[in-house]
Amino acid sequence: MKEAGTHYSLDYYLPSLDGHYVAYGISPSGSEDAVIHILDVTTGRESSETIDRSWYGGISWMPDNRSFTHIRFQELKPGMDPAERRLKSRVWLHRVGTDAGKDMPVFGYQVDPQIKLEPADSSYIGIDPRSPHVIAYVSHGFDNDLTCFTAPVESVSKGNASWQKIFDKKEGITNLDVRGDDLYLISHKDAPRFKVIHTTFSHPDLERAEVMVAPSEMVVSSVVAAIDALYVVALDGGVGRLWRVPYGGGKAEEVSLPVNGSIALGGGDPRLPGFLMFLEAWTRAYNIYQYQPSTKQVTVVQLQTAGPNDNPPDLEAEEVKAPSFDGTMIPLSIIHKKGIQLDGSHPTLLKGYGAYAINEDPAFDPKWIAWLERGGIIAIAHVRGGGEYGEEWHQGATRKNKPNTWKDFIACAEYLQKRGYTTAARLAGQGGSAGGILIGGAFTARPDLFAAALDDVGLSDMIRDMVTPDGPLNVPEYGGLDTPEGFQNLQEISAYYHVKDGVHYPAILLTTGMNDPRVLPWEPGKMAARLQAATGSGKPVLLRVEYQGGHGGTGGTRSQGQERLADQWSFLLWQFSVPEFQPPK
Repeated sequence: MKEAGTHYSLDYYLPSLDGHYVAYGISPSGSEDAVIHILDVTTGRESSETIDRSWYGGISWMPDNRSFTHIRFQELKPGMDPAERRLKSRVWLHRVGTDAGKDMPVFGYQVDPQIKLEPADSSYIGIDPRSPHVIAYVSHGFDNDLTCFTAPVESVSKGNASWQKIFDKKEGITNLDVRGDDLYLISHKDAPRFKVIHTTFSHPDLERAEVMVAPSEMVVSSVVAAIDALYVVALDGGVGRLWRVPYGGGKAEEVSLPVNGSIALGGGDPRLPGFLMFLEAWTRAYNIYQYQPSTKQVTVVQLQTAGPNDNPPDLEAEEVKAPSFDGTMIPLSIIHKKGIQLDGSHPTLLKGYGAYAINEDPAFDPKWIAWLERGGIIAIAHVRGGGEYGEEWHQGATRKNKPNTWKDFIACAEYLQKRGYTTAARLAGQGGSAGGILIGGAFTARPDLFAAALDDVGLSDMIRDMVTPDGPLNVPEYGGLDTPEGFQNLQEISAYYHVKDGVHYPAILLTTGMNDPRVLPWEPGKMAARLQAATGSGKPVLLRVEYQGGHGGTGGTRSQGQERLADQWSFLLWQFSVPEFQPPK
């Protein structure tokens, strides 16, 4: 969607349970500053009202199908610090067809005097047709551990809810699902790779909660309480497994899947048997599947036509481990054409992230073929800070441990060179957003390992970043400025302060979007300027600015993403001395 040269992105949407309405958010030019619109599906027309300051929506429809709860950030009034934009959010109840300015706050900052929330806490309400109970979820900044409250759905609809705490963040709950009075919770308390426990709304006693899935070597990642049974997704050495756990006891059974890769349990009416899932692998594009408990079959849902490059037969993925500086074995996924020779000749792109316990699960992008068909390699480093091995793996690269992220990445770069996949002259590293800490730390610590680097909308000055809108939310992950130790930690993980004059840095392409709300454009710009002034290698340091763009691909158009990728890969092949990518003399 475009208007006067500005493109608009569909950020989120959610239909009412009867399908009569769809509430959706759109934002301009990658800003993520979404406005909620409401579409009447029966007429194809929108209702008269809109709701602004709705960055993440958090929409949940009430049982009447004519009202919903939603997240709304505070209004920034003249003189307020822009860094307060993400603070003091509330959940509001909106009735279709009414003025959003008259919406009623039902949860959030200073809504209930009995519930003390910090300014950086954010909330949303979950309403499930299988249960008469509403859950208010509280996230403490970017901490994954939740605090949750509950109230009867009728009381929320009437605006007189009396909220009762179910658990707080010390219980280590990161995800849950409901079924009637039952609560099924994923917790890392005394279980670093997570477990599934069961309690009830009526008697929420987590100390005596029933253990549905005990801790094991596998990492529990998600749970769905279906009508017939509990379904649990776990990672087994980076590969997703799906387990069916009977209610009321009984042996868990593994569900046989047609794809060996990643699993995302998706939509489907929670009032009906079965559910949808997305299956994907490093060399196989995602597809939508349905599980039917009556037949125990997983079948493809014909919602999309198979593409010619969805399952290329000439590609393969290797799963290896690289020893890091402290002996920790770092998983490394290596994707390439079958039958390549390990002669060091292959253009190689090593990617990493390592933050917020986010996994680098198997995923395939058909655009990769353009790189791989040239004999190139794409490798993914599963560094500490992610969640591949549970909460210990995450905490292994937070706060004072954060340098482990780029040290693990360096170990993976060394592995690729020692084993003959590539050489320093043909290796590039890439990280984006929080992965800017990773890639910046890697090329400032070991510039000799890389011919080039891609730093995408990357964090590089965490001291200054802490006073941006996302800064207060990042304290759980990186620490704060309120102590000398916190300041020193933030300085240590900021690549900007480790750039030294005269060092032979690799060629670097930094990217930013002028409407980026997460990593403000001054940060990549500042890092680019410092590198341009400092580098002694004579190699280019370039800043690519998307003037109608936001946080990388978030909120961007397809053509913007394609043009950015073409520029990045052309830059790398230029630096790898590939003849057809050299500029004319």
